[in-house]
Amino acid sequence: MPIRPEHVFLYPIDWPQLSHHVRFVRAKGCCEHCGRPHGERVFHLRDGRWWDRNRHCWRNGQGRRVRRPTEDILTHGAWTPVVLACAHLNHNPSDSALHQLAALCQRCHMLHDGPEHRRRRWMNAHYRRALGDLFYGPYPVLGADWITPTPISMLNGGSPPSTWFW
Repeated sequence: MPIRPEHVFLYPIDWPQLSHHVRFVRAKGCCEHCGRPHGERVFHLRDGRWWDRNRHCWRNGQGRRVRRPTEDILTHGAWTPVVLACAHLNHNPSDSALHQLAALCQRCHMLHDGPEHRRRRWMNAHYRRALGDLFYGPYPVLGADWITPTPISMLNGGSPPSTWFW
């Protein structure tokens, strides 16, 4: 998984080797939460159940065997390629201890990081609104959840007001 340029300094210099060790040596190329194999296309249902081609059984989102689905799997199912990523279990990229890392498929990684993504999205929206209030005035009281600050190019016909000093 690519690392954002602004976060590169948080990772250790041997991160590629450490990530490879966690994903392919320790986890043997399978997700540590659900068991999906890296690099294969997996048939799955939208609720997390998937067909384990190697063991010829259905598994749930935690990797446990489940009964064969009774609904029409052709209309509810989809094929997805599985890609393993090395995830930080404590959401701290500077903590690269092996017990804080896990090899997760993209589904398990998104489920694990969901609360953290929601927290960051809320913080970014909060900061954006605060900057908008600071530079463009307060938002209207009612129905302002979707309003974003107006770009300066749209104010006063594209030119900044003459009262501004830069």
